[in-house]
Amino acid sequence: MNVNKYWIYFITAFIFCFFSATLHGQKSRKDLEREKTDNLKKIEEAENILKETETEKVATLGQLKALNRQIQVRGQLIASISKEIGYLTDEIQEITIVIGALESDLEQLKKEYAAMVYSASKTRNGVNRLTFLFSASTFNQFWLRLQYIEQFGEMRRTQMVQIEKVRDALNEQKIEEENKRNEQSVLLTEQINENKKLERSKGKQTKLITELNSKQGQLKSELNTRKKAITDLDNLIANLIKKEMEREKEKITSGVAVSKLSASFEQNRSKLPWPVSTGFISSPFGRHPHPVLKGIIVENQGIDIQTQIGEKVLTVFDGEVVTKAFVPGMNNVVIIKHGEYYTLYAKLKNVDVQKGQAVSVSEPIGEVFTDGDGITEVQFQVWRNQKKMDPAKWLVSNK
Repeated sequence: MNVNKYWIYFITAFIFCFFSATLHGQKSRKDLEREKTDNLKKIEEAENILKETETEKVATLGQLKALNRQIQVRGQLIASISKEIGYLTDEIQEITIVIGALESDLEQLKKEYAAMVYSASKTRNGVNRLTFLFSASTFNQFWLRLQYIEQFGEMRRTQMVQIEKVRDALNEQKIEEENKRNEQSVLLTEQINENKKLERSKGKQTKLITELNSKQGQLKSELNTRKKAITDLDNLIANLIKKEMEREKEKITSGVAVSKLSASFEQNRSKLPWPVSTGFISSPFGRHPHPVLKGIIVENQGIDIQTQIGEKVLTVFDGEVVTKAFVPGMNNVVIIKHGEYYTLYAKLKNVDVQKGQAVSVSEPIGEVFTDGDGITEVQFQVWRNQKKMDPAKWLVSNK
């Protein structure tokens, strides 16, 4: 009879399941919980922005973009909840395996202990023990029998301790299983509620697209106005950069400083803070389909970030203000130089900095403009000399 056999089996099974849950599940579940918190924050932001765009009671592209954002993030939230439910299911299955092994171990330990008790009962009185000891034919045999009696008693005590340990471990695992099932139940309820909200938003989206489709003439007019504004903005920064490059060539000592600042800016690729504290990319960089007008391609020289009324526009890196201007359709514009790199901030309500002023990262330079439809949006661009770059690839990816 091997007293430790089932106890070792239990330890092995427990360690396997524990580390399986820890390495495969716990880290991932923490990531999912963090992701869920972030998504809930993003949904709230999109909801606040959507409410502000609805104050005029007319269907606008700003409303559609905010609604699309909300639908996108809610879909991500539901996916995160589904994954979390999946991890809990795996953990419950692993705990169930451990509980089965513990119950089997406990039953076997009890049987072995009962057999020991029965065996001991036959030699319970002192006469039988003495007879067993003194019937030994040699002193060596006497000594071995004495050791056997002591070891047998110790074995019974050890077996009892093991039974208690297994019973305690079994109770702990059952409590853990119940807790996991309760967590799973809560998540399932959350998932159902979020799916209902998603369906309502999709219904609202369909209605909004229908309303916007009835205003195609107005949308095309707005698109043409935007194209002209983008062209004017493009010319403004292109001419500015050309002049700055010519000015730098004339300077003998500026090369080292420019290179150093450029290298520092470049090292912060994908690490730059956002130019507004809340919001989302409502129009990405480059060419992409118009959100409503079929067959129409929109080209963006930077990114548009839709945000909330009254938001401050912040610099994304240390630099020097080289231009502040007014461009029809883009409102107030600020351009900041960072060595060979330039960042442009357009659609500002007001400007709080002056040309030639040195600015630091995250320093306020103005406030975002809110148009007549209640849409608050900033245009943000990144250039390296005369080459346009995708600003989204430079900003920290936490939006």
